[in-house]
Amino acid sequence: MSTSLTLAAEPIVWIGAIGAVFLLLVFTVAFIATRYKRCPSNRVLVVYGRVGGTKAARCFHGGGAFILPLIQDYEYLSLEPLVIDIPLEGALSMNNIRVNVPSTFTVGVSVDPVLMNNAAERLLTLDDRKIRDQAQDIILGQLRLVIATLSIEEINKDREKFMALINENVGQEINKIGLELINVNIRDITDESGYIVAIGRRAAAEAINRAKVDVAQQERNGTTGEATANREKIVNVARESATATEGKKEAERRQRVAVASLEADAVTGEVASKRDLEIATAQRDAETVTGRKRAEQQQRIEVADAESIAVEGENKAKASIADANAKLAEIEADARRRAEVAAAEAAEIVLKAQREQELARLAKEQLAPQEIEKQRIEIAADAEAERQRREARGEADAILARYEAEANGVRQVLQAKADGYQRLIAACAQNPQIAPTLLMIEQLPTLVAEQVKAISNLKIDKITVWDSGGNGRAQGGGTTANFLASLIGSLPAMHELARQAGIELPTALGRVRDDGVIAASIEAKPDPTAVARAPEEKAGH
Repeated sequence: MSTSLTLAAEPIVWIGAIGAVFLLLVFTVAFIATRYKRCPSNRVLVVYGRVGGTKAARCFHGGGAFILPLIQDYEYLSLEPLVIDIPLEGALSMNNIRVNVPSTFTVGVSVDPVLMNNAAERLLTLDDRKIRDQAQDIILGQLRLVIATLSIEEINKDREKFMALINENVGQEINKIGLELINVNIRDITDESGYIVAIGRRAAAEAINRAKVDVAQQERNGTTGEATANREKIVNVARESATATEGKKEAERRQRVAVASLEADAVTGEVASKRDLEIATAQRDAETVTGRKRAEQQQRIEVADAESIAVEGENKAKASIADANAKLAEIEADARRRAEVAAAEAAEIVLKAQREQELARLAKEQLAPQEIEKQRIEIAADAEAERQRREARGEADAILARYEAEANGVRQVLQAKADGYQRLIAACAQNPQIAPTLLMIEQLPTLVAEQVKAISNLKIDKITVWDSGGNGRAQGGGTTANFLASLIGSLPAMHELARQAGIELPTALGRVRDDGVIAASIEAKPDPTAVARAPEEKAGH
């Protein structure tokens, strides 16, 4: 039973394996088909990523390539031509005349291997507009460069050289970005001063003049030939007519001679024949001379007519030549005037450029140092102002600190005085009158100083006090004590101030009586030395 099951299972396994292989093969083929990229004939296949070697990309024109997944990718570059309009205006030529050269350039990506790599490096993923802008900038620059190396005459006449230089310069430059020059179409060449138009007019005038001269020469030759032919015809006709007439006359003469001979044969004989012969000979000579003169006359007339016709043709040709020369001179004068105007304008532009250059040089050599010196002075002034501000700020801070310190010192002094006054009042609690007296005594030096200021301007050279000690005994004091009391009495303001403050001054400073007089209360003690000196003084006296 198991053997039969195994035999039945083997075909299923083989079918599954074959299906798996088939699916793998189909998947492989599909994968290869999706990763194999073909290149159309109008495109370039660019494979970038890891492409081997030192190149950043590989380019294929035609055929195809297998793109490795993950490490490679691809893009296409179009080979379709790009038509670029170049509206070139004001390009400066070699003879300093600005020309306008509107043209059309046709460019495209090159299939050269080197140029394809350049295009892959510089133009990949760019749209047509950006590629056209890059190419237009390059073409404009190179076209201006080519025009600057050529004169107006070379640009206008030698178009082959002009186109060769454009193809060479523009082609080399656009090859650097992978493009090649397909076609160049110069639509027109004009200039702002009308020099090219003047050149065209001059060439047209020269061609017209040459044509007119040729026509005049041909007309003159035709007229001269016609006159010559007419003359020869007339001469030949006259000659033939004369010959015919001569023949006829000869025949008539012979007839007449024969008749006369026959008639006068008997009469005249030999004399008549001789006379007839002389007559005939004279007639022949006369006819010959007459015919010759007539032929010469006709010849002279025909020659004169032909010469007059030739002279008239020559005069007409000369008049046409003079007219053409006058027009040519006018055109040359106009061209010269425009050239001089263009040269003057160019010289003016050059002078303006030189003026701008000189101004720039003066600005660099003179104004720039002055500007630098000005900035240096401004910076120094700002620095000095900042230094002064900082110094002033420092001084202000110092003054503020000093004032704050003085205020703190005064505050502490006042606090100390307040504490002292509080202690003084506490110490004088038993006798409150003592505290004001002590305070007044404390301010006494200040008051005395103020009083001294009051009498400081008095011119007192010397004070002599005579005190005998006895004179003042009756008044209750000595002379010196009375003097001091009177001196203190001159300061009633202090007593009034003390009275208003409720302070009682010491008795040594005197008392204010009811009548406002200060009474001295200083008791003068007798001076023993003065008493001892008195008898001596008396004895001396």
